[in-house]
Amino acid sequence: MADELPVIELDHVTKLYRTGAISVAALRGISLVIDSGEYVSIVGPSGSGKSTLMHILGCLDVPSGGRYWLAGEDVAGLNEAQLASVRNRRIGFVFQQFNLLPSLSAWRNVEVPLAYAGVARAERKERAMTALERVGMADRVDHRPNELSGGQQQRVAIARALVSEPDMILADEPTGALDSRSAADVIALMHGLHQAGRTLVVITHDADVAAEAERTIHIRDGLLTQDVHETEAVR
Repeated sequence: MADELPVIELDHVTKLYRTGAISVAALRGISLVIDSGEYVSIVGPSGSGKSTLMHILGCLDVPSGGRYWLAGEDVAGLNEAQLASVRNRRIGFVFQQFNLLPSLSAWRNVEVPLAYAGVARAERKERAMTALERVGMADRVDHRPNELSGGQQQRVAIARALVSEPDMILADEPTGALDSRSAADVIALMHGLHQAGRTLVVITHDADVAAEAERTIHIRDGLLTQDVHETEAVR
């Protein structure tokens, strides 16, 4: 919809880290808009500010300056408890190392965000099962992480990211711990999520992963240096 609020809107966001009298600018005035349904990759060399930007987008940290609106909600000045609430409601995370709880079955791992949100137990299980079915893991719902391959564990992690119907999926190096075949499966799964209308933001070093996105944002030395849409890239 034309009047729909952007999922992400950054206005001159900065991030300074201080060690004693020394200040290091990790982000130096980032302005960025990502609309609902976009599939965006964020790439850059080590030390570029990519990880810092991910932490701010994921409400894991706050800017030193500038503004950040997530689905229209001003989150730049929130305290830790408020940020935790926003993370749980609005963001689905997918990490390189899966971050699954080893003692829990697949469906119980997937229901964790719903438990934090206070959703009733019966509804949690139903929604977890549905999310696992979406990612092709309906036959592994009772398996624990150590009974699953790396690719299967990442599918469970993606189901967990989906289960709360967040405004966006934020993926940090989602194929970094996978072999090439499992990585290809996860890339295909993310493509399917985008086709279904999900907003995906992927931080990656992997050129194959970045190439799947319809838009690639390059960051270097704390600045956005390039913002390329798929239609521009093929000209």
